[in-house]
Amino acid sequence: MLMVIASVASGLSFGDRPKAVMATLCFFRFWLGFGIGGDYPLSATIMSEYANKKTRGAFIAAVFAMQGFGILAGGMVAIIVSASFKAAYPAPAYQDNALASTVPAADYVWRLILMFGALPAALTYYWRMKMPETARYTALVAKNAKQAASDMSKVLQVEIEAEQEKVERFAQERGNDFGLFSKEFLRRHGLHLLGTTTTWFLLDIAFYSQNLFQKDIFSAIGWIPPAKTMNALEEVFRISRAQTLIALCSTVPGYWFTVFFIDRIGRFAIQLMGFFFMTVFMFALAIPYTHWTHKDNRIGFVIMYSLTFFFANFGPNATTFVVPAEIFPARLRSTCHGISAASGKAGAIVGAFGFLYAAQSKDPSKRDAGYPAGIGVKNSLIVLGCVNALGMVFTFLVPESKGKSLEEMSKEGEDESGSVEMRQPGANDIRTVPV
Repeated sequence: MLMVIASVASGLSFGDRPKAVMATLCFFRFWLGFGIGGDYPLSATIMSEYANKKTRGAFIAAVFAMQGFGILAGGMVAIIVSASFKAAYPAPAYQDNALASTVPAADYVWRLILMFGALPAALTYYWRMKMPETARYTALVAKNAKQAASDMSKVLQVEIEAEQEKVERFAQERGNDFGLFSKEFLRRHGLHLLGTTTTWFLLDIAFYSQNLFQKDIFSAIGWIPPAKTMNALEEVFRISRAQTLIALCSTVPGYWFTVFFIDRIGRFAIQLMGFFFMTVFMFALAIPYTHWTHKDNRIGFVIMYSLTFFFANFGPNATTFVVPAEIFPARLRSTCHGISAASGKAGAIVGAFGFLYAAQSKDPSKRDAGYPAGIGVKNSLIVLGCVNALGMVFTFLVPESKGKSLEEMSKEGEDESGSVEMRQPGANDIRTVPV
């Protein structure tokens, strides 16, 4: 509900001055982030607790991979809306007439694009309301084995017999009731949480700075014309088209490579490989940066740049979402995933503001108005390469969860803990399934 309301409200940001519009926009985007911040850990946890251990990684990664289609959809909406307004409201380039280059109707463009974000959330609302709480939470945290068995019966469409006494015995066992800020959590999972938070933080410094400043990089190498040679609607159209092309050719395939391989080669290998190749390609772009700015080499730059996105998504951008949903105890799983995701968004803030200032040229004539001298795009890309290399180092703190049960990873007793016997009508065997 927050995502729907905040998306619509973002498009209705009000005020008669730019500062007022930006202030109300920031307010509504904050609440949109609040809604998304809740959905991130819940989506991952729900899928991890309903999936089996052999294909769990692929199922969680598939949830995250839908983000790729969202990126494509957002890009296509921006292309369609900006192209429609561009055709309906012709305008001169900024260098010819700065005031007339942004037609009054352009104010509707960004509003419509932001409001479209309410549609996917609204479409899923009914099914999310019908979705029961996960059985692990109901049994191990809420201590209600009967309700857990009933919910699992609905989801798995099999007959399940609850064992309340096992749930109660598990609840009474020492060592299964430690909190997030306890010494026991620090001993068992302290390094794991450090690993998931730092890798997500370091990834998002590089990933979001690349995403947010694609337009600056594309302009720097001449893939899109200088902003002053276009009007506002033309600029939106060209940037959207370039970003959508990058998403189509590298971002989306990277997500689905992860879905296909994550339960074959494991989370650790994919994350380490992703950080390694992101480091390699970032240095390959940065060190001979002058070479890539020449007109004949622009296609090569775009290919190399696309490969950094491919290995981000066939790498840490997907695995940092998957692993926190698998390695922590049921009662702390969503919380630890949320902490890891919040750490990532802190990295996104560092990357966004850091790259914005760092990428400014030392030459005042090439610098954006109002910004101090930075270290330039080349040196900024070298810094991002070093950040990716650090991500490789902290990946060694994250355990491999491929082929292991959630109880095995979280060290919750699988045989002694809350479990249910699941009888399939017509079947001779009884399977014990930990809840």
